[in-house]
Order: sequence, then structure tokens, then C-alpha cells
Amino acid sequence: MIRMDGIGDMTLFRNSLDHYANAFGIAANEITVLGCESWSSIASEVFDDYRVITINEHRYARHLGYRLKVNIRVRFFAPQITVSDAYFRRALMSDSLAWVAGAPRTVVALPYINERTRPEFAWYMSQGWEVIDTGAYPAHELVRHARFIAAVTGQSVLPEAPAITWRDRSPPAKITSPYVVLNPGSNEYGRRWPLTEYVALASWLRARDLRVVFVGKAEEKACDDLLAPLLEDEGIVDMIGQSTLPELFDIMRGADLVVSNDTGPAHVAIALGTKTVVIVGGGHFGCFVPYPDGVVPGHAKFVYRRMDCYHCFWRCHKRDDPKASFPCVAAVSIDQVRTACTALLDSVNTA
Repeated sequence: MIRMDGIGDMTLFRNSLDHYANAFGIAANEITVLGCESWSSIASEVFDDYRVITINEHRYARHLGYRLKVNIRVRFFAPQITVSDAYFRRALMSDSLAWVAGAPRTVVALPYINERTRPEFAWYMSQGWEVIDTGAYPAHELVRHARFIAAVTGQSVLPEAPAITWRDRSPPAKITSPYVVLNPGSNEYGRRWPLTEYVALASWLRARDLRVVFVGKAEEKACDDLLAPLLEDEGIVDMIGQSTLPELFDIMRGADLVVSNDTGPAHVAIALGTKTVVIVGGGHFGCFVPYPDGVVPGHAKFVYRRMDCYHCFWRCHKRDDPKASFPCVAAVSIDQVRTACTALLDSVNTA
């Protein structure tokens, strides 16, 4: 099973993996997941019934020697079946690995194809593989996973909200309950709700007697001058760049609420059963967030402000500063976010 994508996509996919043993008539421990090294530290817990081999996705894309070494290893797996069900994927990553595996049977989803990638995908799709069409853009990933399994098994499969099992371990000692996690970062600057809004939200949460924990990658840390005054309050903890991925899971699992941009940890928080508010833009609205009706769990809320330029695939022409928030993200008001937070904080979590 090839899953060469980020932690958010992996989280959305995780439930569907449990259908694969039945779909292909094998035991779970006969399934090997080829995944990304970026989430290798949580793989043994999240994929406890499966074999997981992780690949440094960046080195595989850029370094010929590493790519050759990985390809030789994959070739020697000699799998009977290779599967890649991702719709948004890189041909020279996922499809290359599927081709190298050389399995007697290869089953893949028909990918999203644009003019730039058409020649690459056309070649791979001509290799005699079983190609499953999971629907035209836009369709949510959870729906696509269900359609893929249904096509393989010939049986109706309903989309499922993401859910992952995780260890029961307390967060770092300096984090005490009750607390709310704020995740103001993202790999793409444009998807970041303005930090000034997160600062204002933190002050509002403190007024409700809730502690606040900021999380994120070290490289996502910016505008220390905005956060510094907040950190004079002992009830606000800066964990940006100071936690491992497993520790981040522990922190989010123990939180009363998580507020996050549209990025991987948002899906993780929802899958952990934590009350979660996600601030959403319109780049590929509905493909990853928000979740479709009938699938979105009661402990998750998606906040957005519709604009006529939705579905731009994040090729935004409405901002001058490449490090500024996309206008559709910045348009989300703090009142919208506070309303969503209040609704979840005042509700009973049934996850």
C-alpha cells in the first residue's frame, strides 16, 4: 500500500486501510504500507497491525542515489498486489514506486491530472494497471476512499470520519488542564489565519479561565514580538518547535479544544476525538476540508467565508505579499471562530 503523502492525508486514509485485508483476501499483517518518513515516529502506534516502511519523500524526489536504493528495496519486496488509492499524488513518487514494485496486480485510483502532469500519468496509466475512477474534482478524500474500496469489493462502503487509536499518556508537565491548543502554522503561509487573530483568541480563552498552548513546527514560528507579551502570562505555553510528533499527539489528545489552520494536525486532532475548530480557505474547498455532510463528527467545526474565487488550487492572485494570509483565510472573522469555540466548549463530547 503506497501512502506517500503528509500526515493529514494519512489520517484521512487510515480507516479505509482496515478494509483492505477483506478486500484483497489477506491478513492485516500481510499488508506493507510504504509511507513518509515525516510521520514514521507515530507509525508503530497508528498502524499497529501492519508493517510500515517509511521513505524520506524529499530525498526520494531529489537524490538519484537514494531513489535507486529505495527502488531496489521495493523491487525485492516482490508484492503480489500493489495499491495506490490517492487522488492527489505525484506520478514520479507514488506511481513510480508502484511501477518499480512490479506486482502481478496493481490497483490505483485515477489521479487528478492537469496539463503539466498529463504525459507522466498517461504513461503510468497505460501499464495495464486496474484504474479506479473515484469521481471528478471536487470530491472529498473520505468519499474517494469509500468509493475505491467499494469498487474493489463490489460492495457498498460508506465514508467514515477519521479515527485513530493513540496511547494514553499525559502531555509535558508544564501543560496543565484545562487547556486549549492553538496551531497557527502551516506549510503554506497563505493558509495561516493571521497571527494577530490567534493572539486575540488566546486572550479571549484566558478570560474563560482556560490555559492556552501554542504548537507547531520550529520553522513555522514567526512574529515572536506578537507572542512575547502573551508569554508573560503563566497560563500561556509556547510549545512551537518544542515537541516531537508523538508528544504533539499527546498534547492534542488531552486538550479541551484544538483550533487549527487547514493543515495536518487539524485532521489528527479530529481523529483523536478532540473538539476541533478548523479555519478553512477555498483553494480546493471540499476536497479535504470541510468534511462532507453525514461524515463530519459532532466534535468538529469548520469555519470559512465563501468567496467567488474558491477552487483556485491556492494559486491566489489577490495578495501582494507571498507571506500573507490568503484573502479567503483572512476573511474568516474572530467572531466566527469564537462562536464555533463556544459551541464546542459548552457541548458534551460524545466522540
